[in-house]
Amino acid sequence: MKKLLEILGLIALIQGIAALVHQFTGWGWGVVRRVEFLDGFEIYAGIALVTLGFALFAAAESGKSG
Repeated sequence: MKKLLEILGLIALIQGIAALVHQFTGWGWGVVRRVEFLDGFEIYAGIALVTLGFALFAAAESGKSG
């Protein structure tokens, strides 16, 4: 379970950073810019994904090893 949370956290972190980089520089790839209902809310979605990534890392570290 710890590895799964770490992998999901890494994916969320990468996608959040990609959304923020795309919004501020125009260079980009990722899922957030392709989702139409997030149009105009890319910065908020990027921040939410970065926060979710850190929360998943914290949850993975707080659990029992094994």
